[in-house]
Amino acid sequence: MRDPAQAWSLLENSDRISSADEVQAAVRRVAGEINGRLSEAYPLVLVVMAGAVVFAGQVLPLLHFPLDLDYVHASRYGNETAGGALAWRVAPPAGVQGRTVLLLDDILDGGTTLLAIRDRLREQGATRVLSAVLVEKVLARGKPVAADFVGLRIPDRFVFGCGMDAKGYWRNLPEIRAMKKV
Repeated sequence: MRDPAQAWSLLENSDRISSADEVQAAVRRVAGEINGRLSEAYPLVLVVMAGAVVFAGQVLPLLHFPLDLDYVHASRYGNETAGGALAWRVAPPAGVQGRTVLLLDDILDGGTTLLAIRDRLREQGATRVLSAVLVEKVLARGKPVAADFVGLRIPDRFVFGCGMDAKGYWRNLPEIRAMKKV
């Protein structure tokens, strides 16, 4: 059984990284950039579940072109705060061959998950795979993949809110918070 006291403790022991207003401004900017690049493409938009559901719900109404929508579910975190092996819960759909695909994801951290999804889509014959992330962590090390559209760049801390969770809690926050360093 989940423990609401643990959820409140996580919130109390965190710092706000980006306000709800900053998040909304970033979503609007990213949507504008996507409109500029994909308005003629009729893309397949894939939401990376479960974290990107909030980002997708905010950005999709701001896209002013026809698209197809589906989702993938690949995770390295589960209810943990450190990534593990990639687990496919829902693989990319059939029918991506010859398509432009836009991935919507919550966070670009080390890049392992986004790279695996992109590579799988290319193996299935996608013509072009672009990605939009709500946040990208600024890391000292390089990443194997870069996002085409980035909402906010944030420090290398464990973050939650706006679809991202802390041990399964607080995906519903309108702001982005980071656990305090111990």
